[in-house]
Amino acid sequence: MDGVALLTIFILSIFVGFEVVSKVSTVLHTPLMSGANAIHGIVLIGAITVTGSATNPLEITLGVIAILLGAINLVGGFVVTDRMLEMFKPKKPVARSDDGGAA
Repeated sequence: MDGVALLTIFILSIFVGFEVVSKVSTVLHTPLMSGANAIHGIVLIGAITVTGSATNPLEITLGVIAILLGAINLVGGFVVTDRMLEMFKPKKPVARSDDGGAA
């Protein structure tokens, strides 16, 4: 494929991805984030594997950058998922003191 065809596919995939993600209901965001985290883990393992077989400094540098960005993406996804799941936990009642507030 030539560069114009690849660029066209890339731009069209951006539009399709935006439309698909924007139509997701709020109830499905947490399960989709968990699935996306699993995919990011696979991508991270792939980046580590490819970087391990790199032979020249440019490949190694790009691989390390890919590993770093993939790890940030993976950890960030789990942090966001954890915060979203915290919203569904019941609130704990605040403990009140019986001394009337006088010190």
